[in-house]
Amino acid sequence: MSTTQQLSPYKAEFLKASINGGVLKFGSFELKSKRISPYFFNAGDFYRADLLRAISTAYAKAIIEARESKALGEFDVIFGPAYKGIPLATATIDKLAQLDEATYGQICYSFDRKEAKDHGEGGNIVGAPLKGKRVLVVDDVVTAGTAKREAIAKIQAEGGIVVGIVVALDRMEKLPSPDGDDSKPMHSAMGELRREYGIPIFAILTLDNIIDGTRGLASDEDIKKTEEYRTKYKASD
Repeated sequence: MSTTQQLSPYKAEFLKASINGGVLKFGSFELKSKRISPYFFNAGDFYRADLLRAISTAYAKAIIEARESKALGEFDVIFGPAYKGIPLATATIDKLAQLDEATYGQICYSFDRKEAKDHGEGGNIVGAPLKGKRVLVVDDVVTAGTAKREAIAKIQAEGGIVVGIVVALDRMEKLPSPDGDDSKPMHSAMGELRREYGIPIFAILTLDNIIDGTRGLASDEDIKKTEEYRTKYKASD
């Protein structure tokens, strides 16, 4: 029996959609870090209607679960960093309102421009104003953490208060060692952000979920290579 059933139903459904839609792929992929990964997850491939529905449902349910468990506090705005975060944020607030209109029907969205607009309404932000608002950031993954730091800085510059970050996947992968020695224990980018900002940062799926949940969906060889990669690069968080 597939261990996919051990995942929360929404996590299992999201994982299956990711595989069936070609969003989660197995093979050989060079990352920005120059590591060769046996798997690759690209949230930019959730561009088909049924796949967008799958990912927005997963984000919404993960957020609701975090709120119910008190892992995440209240928020007023969902912020999607340009560019991949934009459709994720807008689709997620729509799904949240569908699932719980009373709680989330008045939640707003915002996203940033890569370059400030100097005409019309101008500014760096599109959507709800952020001043004095509690802001939840929604994005695809955390790689080095640079993009999330930039997003947090933009939100804070607008007077917003970042109360959390939710991403689709936690690779559970350690940052590269400054001296290039990957045998050394290192924290993950998500772990570094948690310590730096003191906010909850959580994911719909983790690498552990992928390994356990794809048994019966991916080949034994792909799972074996992914397990070996996890062993080699797992963060010390």
